[in-house]
Amino acid sequence: MLDMNSIERHLNTSFIGRYMEYHESIASTNSRAKDLAHQKQEGTVIIAEEQTQGKGRLSRKWLSPKGKGLWFSILLKPDLEADKVYKTTLIGAAAVNEALKDMGIKSYIKWPNDIIVEGKKVCGILTEMSWGRDRVNYVVMGIGINVNLEAEDFDDEIREKATSLKIVTGKEIERNRLLASILNQVEKLYTPFKERGDLKETIQICRRESILIGKDVRLIRGDSEEIGKVLDIDEQGQLVVEYADGKIEKVLSGEVSIRGREGYI
Repeated sequence: MLDMNSIERHLNTSFIGRYMEYHESIASTNSRAKDLAHQKQEGTVIIAEEQTQGKGRLSRKWLSPKGKGLWFSILLKPDLEADKVYKTTLIGAAAVNEALKDMGIKSYIKWPNDIIVEGKKVCGILTEMSWGRDRVNYVVMGIGINVNLEAEDFDDEIREKATSLKIVTGKEIERNRLLASILNQVEKLYTPFKERGDLKETIQICRRESILIGKDVRLIRGDSEEIGKVLDIDEQGQLVVEYADGKIEKVLSGEVSIRGREGYI
């Protein structure tokens, strides 16, 4: 089971995770974080052993079985324009990637919000916000990680594109340590962004660990689909794509879904 004292022993943060609310079962950690957003301090973390109504981007259902994953949300309060919130998703992705690396697990980032290990998804990030007059009131960064799920926990459709850290490493992963490591990395990357708008280290990680750069991908917008080659992630965190006609476009994360030429990657 997750243990707040054990998590805190591994934390070296000043504000991320210094207040944590734990639930054995909850509908959604993101929903709870939004309910508490105006009452709680920045850096508050809502964590649950199980989510009964977990969701990912575009309201896709997210499998969150009890005691086998990390299902948590971080409350952030940056002084930020609403159209820049997508950058916090990149911070989350980079933080998870770095935390896994510290535990000896090689992962890649599928821009902007998925973490890939051995060709399959182990983590998704859902960023939600409240804003007024184009400024952000708060941001909730929801992170779901398939930590110790077994193969039989996935149905046939999901098993083709998702896996868990236990499946790929062959051993149980210490969830308390991994959560603390992620929170440490989030604060390390988020603080310069909040204070100075500095996203440099985050972009370096997202570029270095990108599973998309150099590949042909499908860019899906509603019912339309285009094929393009990913050239780069620019300094603002936008995906730089070149199409067959030579046109180059910078893509924001909220605009499209990205898929591989033949499948998920």
